[in-house]
Amino acid sequence: MTAIAAPSATTGPASALRRLYFVRFAFAIVWALVMLTMAEEITPVAGVLLVVYPLFDVGAAVVDANASRETRSPVLLYVNMAVSLVAAVSVGIAATSGIPAVLRVWGAWAIVSGLVQLIVAVPRRTMGGQWPMILSGAISVLAGASFVASAGADAPTLTGAVGYAVPGGVFFLISALRLGRAARES
Repeated sequence: MTAIAAPSATTGPASALRRLYFVRFAFAIVWALVMLTMAEEITPVAGVLLVVYPLFDVGAAVVDANASRETRSPVLLYVNMAVSLVAAVSVGIAATSGIPAVLRVWGAWAIVSGLVQLIVAVPRRTMGGQWPMILSGAISVLAGASFVASAGADAPTLTGAVGYAVPGGVFFLISALRLGRAARES
């Protein structure tokens, strides 16, 4: 008689999160590379890209909520969706006022979404691959505060805010790789 092991309760969500994290990594790196060429001033293309980043976060939170519904309540992911949607609209409005306004909005978004990411990732530790997300959430809070502070500089640029996407992407890559290992060990 052959026995087939039933998948653990976290295998499905871990697999979906792994795919999502790979996509988030690729998006963050490509977005940052394109956006870094426009960090000195807000052109119409830069304004659109600044709005697209939080909108992508909304989409990612939707995918995450659907994947996590079986194992955890997605309430905090709904909060993240709302925060990122407000950030997208606010960044679009702030882009018409200049870089300091964008840095203030981007910083506030980084702080709030970092806190949400941290709160979502801590209970997921047992799934595996969440320590990079915990670190990323904490770093996001600190980075957000630095963006708000840098808005008052003599000649602020978007370089720091744009560069912030790169380590975030790397953390998603590390989490995706760790989730793959956790799924194989389940």
